[in-house]
Amino acid sequence: MEKYVLSELDSGERVVSERVPSVRSIALGFWIGAGSRDERDDRAGVSHFIEHLLFKGSRAYTAQQIAEIFDGLGGELNAATSREHTVVYARVPDAHLETAVDVMADMVFCPSLAELDAEREVVLEEIAMYEDTPQELVHDLFSEAVFGSHPLGRPVIGTRDVISTISRRAIAGFHRSTYNGGNIVIAAAGNLQHDRLLRLVDRARSQKAVAEARMRPRQPLVRIPAPGLRFARKDTEQYHVCIGAPGISRSDRRRFAASILDAILGGSASSRLFQEIREKRGMAYSVYSFASQYTDTGLLGVYVGTREENLGPCLEIVGTEIADIANGNLRERELERAKENLKGRIMLSMESTSNRMTRLGKSLVSESELLSFERIIAEIEAVEPDAVAELAALLLAPEKLSISGIGPSAARFRKAVRRVNPALLAAAA
Repeated sequence: MEKYVLSELDSGERVVSERVPSVRSIALGFWIGAGSRDERDDRAGVSHFIEHLLFKGSRAYTAQQIAEIFDGLGGELNAATSREHTVVYARVPDAHLETAVDVMADMVFCPSLAELDAEREVVLEEIAMYEDTPQELVHDLFSEAVFGSHPLGRPVIGTRDVISTISRRAIAGFHRSTYNGGNIVIAAAGNLQHDRLLRLVDRARSQKAVAEARMRPRQPLVRIPAPGLRFARKDTEQYHVCIGAPGISRSDRRRFAASILDAILGGSASSRLFQEIREKRGMAYSVYSFASQYTDTGLLGVYVGTREENLGPCLEIVGTEIADIANGNLRERELERAKENLKGRIMLSMESTSNRMTRLGKSLVSESELLSFERIIAEIEAVEPDAVAELAALLLAPEKLSISGIGPSAARFRKAVRRVNPALLAAAA
């Protein structure tokens, strides 16, 4: 049974750790409860831009020193931005925890925001690279199709217009309002003592006091927008398509049934869509389902990349399989196999200190219930076939489906869409 310890600093930051004495490493993460959905329209992409700038130097360290220190430790240092949080994370030998805490705290609390224009160009190149990768870009189009003008519908990476013009003052203001106090969680897992970690973080935080500003309240999704249709024309060999609908929040008890639904529909090699579209018919190389959970809503969908002649049949198969599950037609051992798949993946993930740290940090920064391993397994086991069918019928009814696509012909795409949700075409027109 895993055991974690949670403390809170006088300045508001929470520190959580889990001791894993069988390893000689420590995974450490600074989690900030702000992401792309917390940005104003004229600041779209600032969270991701700040993530880049944290590595460009801080009050005590230059960018080169940060890189050299972690290379000298034999450690790993990276960061990521999502719609609801940003994280700076590292993995180091246990003897170097103090150095890692000091450098990362300086990066997070006291970035110099230096080399702004040079890093601006790097982010613009990243946006260009992303737009040249249709199998990734189509997911952003899908979020826009589902959530419309709400911040959840915007790309995390930002837009050219904002990144090209945003000022250092605006970036510094967003940093002050989000990188402080109760909006930050420091999580660690590995061969460490919690009391020592707490002392190191407290000392680093007290030495790096910065002016704070109040974060704007997160804009809730008051009403789910009507299903949307988005298409971008590109001269690609394949059509890249996402189809799905809003899901459920991370605090919803039905999230375990949603995970089972995802596994059965397209989340594994034995899933329905992988078997029907790829293995039996050879109509796609990449086909899978995906699920995301946010504070107040979620996203549930399917991706498929296929050639023009297979586009319509692929979408029809997706619609047919969703309807079959919604009608309660689970195949023999299908539910059992999906449960064992989820339990096995969770069990294997617990062998990684990085995954253990991520579980702690993400749960706390998102204000989610931190369930024990045994409780998670019990919740998965308790999912009944009817619960999976009811969720598929509720979330993925044909009239609720949004669709995004990238490919050479809008007409061909629209013809395929007609097979799944013809009302989308009328609404788009």
